[in-house]
Amino acid sequence: MTATKGILSANTRMKMARNNFRGSKLKRLQEINRARHIFSITSAMLLLSILSPASGHAVDNQKLHTFVSILPQAYFVERIGGEYVDIEVMVAPGQSPETYAPTPRQMSDLDHAEVYFAIGLPFENQLLRKIREIFRDLDIVGTQNGIALRAMESHGEVHEGHEHEAGASDPHVWLDPIAVKTISKNICDELTKLDPAHQPYYEKNLTIFQAELDSINAAITGRLEPYKGRHIFVFHPVYGYFADRYGLEQTAVEIEGKEPSAKQLASFIDMARADSVTVIFVQPQFSTKTAETIASAIGGTVIKVDPLSRDYLNNLGNIADRLAEGLGGK
Repeated sequence: MTATKGILSANTRMKMARNNFRGSKLKRLQEINRARHIFSITSAMLLLSILSPASGHAVDNQKLHTFVSILPQAYFVERIGGEYVDIEVMVAPGQSPETYAPTPRQMSDLDHAEVYFAIGLPFENQLLRKIREIFRDLDIVGTQNGIALRAMESHGEVHEGHEHEAGASDPHVWLDPIAVKTISKNICDELTKLDPAHQPYYEKNLTIFQAELDSINAAITGRLEPYKGRHIFVFHPVYGYFADRYGLEQTAVEIEGKEPSAKQLASFIDMARADSVTVIFVQPQFSTKTAETIASAIGGTVIKVDPLSRDYLNNLGNIADRLAEGLGGK
């Protein structure tokens, strides 16, 4: 512990305190700007909908026009809908759902959509309220419906929150392949409702996809079996469902969306040393600065893993491999 305190000098603690204050202030400004951005876009769209004649949803009668929030969902819809769906993703590659705001083009394109497949991300709450006001004929489907949601715990517990209120539901359900079986069934049901003529096609695709989900689940279970009960140290707490599924414990650097204080960082370093941790996992959408500070203190490394990749099945296997390597596997 003495060595840890030596790492965190008085100047370091003062610098981190200033950074925490600036970070909290920046976060509040981002939230205000995001709300203003959504309001201005949706106000313009509401006026457009009043002045424009009603238009049918689908321009191309051969395909259903669908919207999703993140890239993994696009993969799920594509696997079920195949050639009969067009898919638009709100959060583009490289963007973070935590800071996302819709573009005017996206809001305009919603006028031609039949369905928005939501997944429970925080940004959807405000966005979907506005969408319902403007596009009253648009179906909005919560694809996470039917999944037992876990809570985002408050600081001091194993799982830490990000930009989610303490006690709020953890939205990162797509990283559990068994939960994705429910998500894909909800997608299939909605596509069948909108396009009953192709029900056999959608149901066949669902059966194939769910079998592949069972297969990847079995493979990951075997890969991570030796590490049950171990901690995975991450920057953003995105792996809660994944950790629960495979008997791991997630410990996050971020505490309710904030950089850790000097005291919290010291505690985190001590915990990592006690558990012989040598790897901190980060997302490419976030800064790695704090994770690199911790990795340096414990003589470890930082590994980037992207939970938002569209190549879902291969990416899930890659996540398992990287975690196993970080926990001491070969």
